Amino acid sequence: MKKINSFNSFLTAAFIFAGSFAFTSCEDKNEGPSGAYAEDGVFIVNEGNFGTPNGSISYYNTSTKEVQNGIFSKENEERPLGDVVQNMAIHSDKAYIVANNSNKIEVVNAYTFKSEGVIEGLQLPRYFTAFNNSKGYVTEWVNFGEGRVSVIDLATNTVTKTIAVGIMPEQLLLVNGKLYVANSGGNDVSVINTSTDTVEKTITVPDAPGALVLDKNNSIWVLSSGKLAYNSDWTIDYTNTTAGALSVINPGTQALQSSYTFPGNQSQPSNLAISAGKDKIYFNYAGKTFVQNTTATSLSNTVLINRSFYGLDVDPETGLIYGGDANGFAGDGTVYIYNPDGSQVGTFKAGIAPNGFVFN
Repeated sequence: MKKINSFNSFLTAAFIFAGSFAFTSCEDKNEGPSGAYAEDGVFIVNEGNFGTPNGSISYYNTSTKEVQNGIFSKENEERPLGDVVQNMAIHSDKAYIVANNSNKIEVVNAYTFKSEGVIEGLQLPRYFTAFNNSKGYVTEWVNFGEGRVSVIDLATNTVTKTIAVGIMPEQLLLVNGKLYVANSGGNDVSVINTSTDTVEKTITVPDAPGALVLDKNNSIWVLSSGKLAYNSDWTIDYTNTTAGALSVINPGTQALQSSYTFPGNQSQPSNLAISAGKDKIYFNYAGKTFVQNTTATSLSNTVLINRSFYGLDVDPETGLIYGGDANGFAGDGTVYIYNPDGSQVGTFKAGIAPNGFVFN
């Protein structure tokens, strides 16, 4: 056997190592998604003005603090996004953007925001969630009466089935293979079996449930805003208006576990968010933002931020709280950023009426 010179061996090893490092470095650069919106950031859902297709999506780069507004139109030949942009959800490499009054869901690449399709034929869609890579669900108000959940084939972007639920369904939450749907026009939460795509149970809760979050103990928190009653002149009839409530559903028993009623019916609670550790919830009431431990046995009176918001959410990694101000729907909205202790750390302008946040 030929004996290799030790110096040549060293050079050979060095070249192999260098080549390997160069190859690995090149591979590392190509790993992960690429695109203008692939870095750590926050997408802001801007509702826009009713009756006008000026809803939009903004992108806030959390590293550079740069804000880009109207990114859908920018990346799609200035095509308008839609009328009343209600919700956006990311699954895998796609973002699903619900345009309520345009009766559609725009499907885009989550990293480039280039259009990849449109889900049409919907009737006043509200919120979307993906069950897996092939199936998703969207709530629809239909005609402001009995609502429905449509089952979406994500491969073809078509509706394959509709499931009748309660009045004006809003947010939906997947827990243990079940889909929980808050029916804001009534006083119940529908439970859909995702294997059969049928309603297997209806849980009675306080009036007008609209928001759902899951805490670290696998309990579902439901925010009900209370039923508004009106006089003949459209002023609020407080005699027949009900107070809002914060409730807990046990998904194991699919039953209401506890409920905490707000102190009065002069103000309706809104916006439910969960902390990064899933041990605290945030909500707006009477012009303020409150925080409550998920282990509490009564309604919190702890004010975290001395103002309320049009949209509210929490970054699940950093714990930063994002609040959107619609500024009267006149021009650009404002986004405020807070530490978990309620101290403000940033602010920037977004589109018209920022109502939600999606973190990537």
